[in-house]
Amino acid sequence: MYDDLPVPPAPPVLRNGAGNAALIAGIVALVFAFVPVIGDFVAIPVGLVAVVCGWIGLERADKGTATNHREALSGACLGAAALFAVFVVFAAVHSSAG
Repeated sequence: MYDDLPVPPAPPVLRNGAGNAALIAGIVALVFAFVPVIGDFVAIPVGLVAVVCGWIGLERADKGTATNHREALSGACLGAAALFAVFVVFAAVHSSAG
């Protein structure tokens, strides 16, 4: 009776995890970038994770398998900003005064 009805196609599988991870890691890295001493040990690896995950998320968004282009781009930019902030703070603290 219902054998001749067409079966609707399955919805595409979205892979938004990398972009979401990049945004969360970028926020965490930027917050810890301004914390003295322990911030360096947290912000640098988490900032790198944010940049890499953001790059992967952007690639997936360009291919059409993800829909969170903004989150991936924001996460990558926040991770890069955190790495830059750590570099500036490190240079300011360890610069020679004379």
